Amino acid sequence: MKKNLMSILILALLVVNIVLTAIMMFSVTGAMKSTTALVGRIAGILDLELDLGADGNELSIDDIDLYDISEAMTIPFHLDTASEGENAKQVYLRLSVSLQLDKTHEDYKKYQESLATNESLIKGEIMEVVSSYTLEEFQNDTDGVRSEILARLRRLYNSDFIYKVVFTDYTY
Repeated sequence: MKKNLMSILILALLVVNIVLTAIMMFSVTGAMKSTTALVGRIAGILDLELDLGADGNELSIDDIDLYDISEAMTIPFHLDTASEGENAKQVYLRLSVSLQLDKTHEDYKKYQESLATNESLIKGEIMEVVSSYTLEEFQNDTDGVRSEILARLRRLYNSDFIYKVVFTDYTY
């Protein structure tokens, strides 16, 4: 009788241990996600500061012309159903973009006047790039998104007269 009572007591303690471990895992996972997002944002900010002035092709302010995309774009982020499951909600980005153009580049005069007429193509490239990212990926690698947009626009024009892509305003 004592052996059966001890076995039942051990089994009950084992079940309680498993239940408490499961509760702890679910409560820690939520905090871990928010901590990971915070660390990612901090790392992104540090990368921005470390990359300042690293480009050897720095232009003076007099050699840069700014072209603002006329309207802010509302772009849906890629839906991350793998981590969110069926509870995933569609998130949108409202984005204003400016292009910094190199006035000293040989193609500047050739393409600068056509930017307004090709604005829908430019917006299309920006939307394709941004919509391929999830919200977390965008927050963690904004510079990577800018670089990819810049590469796509340079490929579109077959020229590198576009010096830089700048996000002047964005909200989620």
